[in-house]
Amino acid sequence: MPPLRVRSLALATAVLLGALGPAAALAATPKDMVVMAAQLDEFITLDPAEIYELVPTEYAANVYDRLVTIDPADPSQIVGSIAESWTVSADGKTFTFKIRQGLEFHSGNLLSAEDVAWSLQRVIKLNKGPAFILAEFGLTPENVEQRVKAVDANTVTLETAKVYSPSFVLNCLASWVSSVVDKKLLLANEKDGDLGNGWLKTHEAGSGPFKLVAWKAGESVIVERNDAYWGKQPAIKRVVLRHVPEAASQRLLIEKGDVDIARNLGPDDLKALAGNADIRIRSVPQSAIYYMGLNTRNPNLGKPEVQEAMKWLVDYRGIADNILKGTYEVHQAFLPKGFLGAIDEQPYRLDVDKARALLEKAGLKDGFSVTIDVRNAYPSPEIAQALQANMAKAGIKLEIIPGDNKQTLTKYRSRTHDIYLGQWAPDYMDPHSNAQGFAWNPDNSDSSKFKLLAWRNSWDIPKLTQESEAALAEQDTAKRTALYQSMQREFQKNSPFVIMFQRVQPLAERKGVAGFVFGPINDMVYYSGITKQ
Repeated sequence: MPPLRVRSLALATAVLLGALGPAAALAATPKDMVVMAAQLDEFITLDPAEIYELVPTEYAANVYDRLVTIDPADPSQIVGSIAESWTVSADGKTFTFKIRQGLEFHSGNLLSAEDVAWSLQRVIKLNKGPAFILAEFGLTPENVEQRVKAVDANTVTLETAKVYSPSFVLNCLASWVSSVVDKKLLLANEKDGDLGNGWLKTHEAGSGPFKLVAWKAGESVIVERNDAYWGKQPAIKRVVLRHVPEAASQRLLIEKGDVDIARNLGPDDLKALAGNADIRIRSVPQSAIYYMGLNTRNPNLGKPEVQEAMKWLVDYRGIADNILKGTYEVHQAFLPKGFLGAIDEQPYRLDVDKARALLEKAGLKDGFSVTIDVRNAYPSPEIAQALQANMAKAGIKLEIIPGDNKQTLTKYRSRTHDIYLGQWAPDYMDPHSNAQGFAWNPDNSDSSKFKLLAWRNSWDIPKLTQESEAALAEQDTAKRTALYQSMQREFQKNSPFVIMFQRVQPLAERKGVAGFVFGPINDMVYYSGITKQ
């Protein structure tokens, strides 16, 4: 078995318990280990070609390398990673990458251009959830081997079907789905032509700064420093992510010193920790958008008047001030602040009378009953209860269906929900990432290859899809900005989405812990710079 074989879960659990068990309450965590309290219930797979959840993309960012990456100090800048340089052809459709020489995977296998090309080809051939990010270039299982090639041991070319802004292509290649995997290792573990997907669900095949020690679903993820890493060596030897779904439990653990970083604290917990000299609180702007998705397959939710009524039944400011308290801010457009073309207009507020009038216009004067699927972790239950109370004032009986993130997402992705309450984070640092999610649906059939947010809510939008594609192709920055702004204003008026908030990430860190990089999107979260005194 290759050297990177994941150590037994029994051993990993023993290590974890040794650091986090009862004795840990009497002393800090080990100096060479950082323990984070996080919510890990969304982990389904460890294969970067299949991962399509928030914290799992963070895992991929630390275990795998990509051709290029985003400078966390300046997200507008794309820098080389496995690729030391690149060029774009005169016609704008062929990207040529020069690969660094002498790189190794965790297995000890040499990393070559063939691994890079095969990794991108594999994403398209597997056609899992995030494959659309690369399929946008016109790549298909039938043409990908011709469009993505290893020209020699250190050169890869990628040919797009049409001309895009180079920054869009590079931003996509900087996303987690473009992680470079060990071809030799995965083919050795291939079964029934799955390109190693079954094996990689619980193992890893990367070359990044950290190696996987163990993943135990619903409990923990443990990674350790790759001492043979080609780039800057991580400062810390081991990082443990511990699943702690309750905010109050995270607070207790960091107060006692059982964890070094707590990542999902509620307002009351942050307030309680504010005066603790041993803990630092910092807030990091994020790009995640909190929203309700209304499935138009439900006859009532398919009515434009009902969709608008629900936008008038949200107490945006009250929820932000009394429930979220610094963890989110009011935002009502599909592009986050800081993105090209973002707007900060807030046309909606709580107005029950307007909502009632719209419901009457829709033939629902007496209201109706509907369900909402809610992740069973702060702040979703609290927001759902506030929504339930205000919708009741207009006669809408909202039944809350709680579940872990895996359950709610699975139901949402099969579009069997009524209303989904959750958040969407951009896949890459370009406005098309969110426009494609909320305002693009080229095929509304059940067999669609592109099952993003508009599709999940059965929203058939040929005109808005064309507008999204036109904005993507626009080469003039000012014109592209204007296109996205116009789309968002129309979207606010007419869509089955109630966009409410934008995330602000509060982090609590023990004294002496520094260097944890938490970028605006989840696959820009890096452990390498963490230090601990």
